[in-house]
Amino acid sequence: MRAVGAIPQVMAFSEVYQALQTGVVDGTENPPSNFYTQKMYEVQKHLSLTDHGYLGYAVITNKKFWDGLPADVQSQLDQAMKESTEFANKIAKEENDRALEGVRQAGKTEIYTPTPAERMALKKAMLKVHKEMESRIGKETIEAIYKETGFDPNKL
Repeated sequence: MRAVGAIPQVMAFSEVYQALQTGVVDGTENPPSNFYTQKMYEVQKHLSLTDHGYLGYAVITNKKFWDGLPADVQSQLDQAMKESTEFANKIAKEENDRALEGVRQAGKTEIYTPTPAERMALKKAMLKVHKEMESRIGKETIEAIYKETGFDPNKL
């Protein structure tokens, strides 16, 4: 958030609504479903649809255990994970779309979609954060994410 000029505040999630209401903070960083279910649209005047993050979940198992499973079981579990991930992502998208429509219907928050040029500026601003995070999460992880998402920082 600092990379784009914001001053982040750490607080309990249960305190955010009141902080917005009293002007202690100007905005939040949340998916539409949280924004809607927590009624932040009642007290936050602006919402930018940046799609800047991905909320995912990891399923982790012990390597020795995994390697000890028969190949057919590993294959079935891999397939089940792919299908359940696709299903969960579909549900999350539907929930977020429904929540965003609820925010629109409430009419209290101005919803803004950044232009392609603004999205590019956001990506450029984040490059220094990627660099800073190399020591924390590993350059290999960042490069793997670039590869998986088709993101090429050299083309910005």
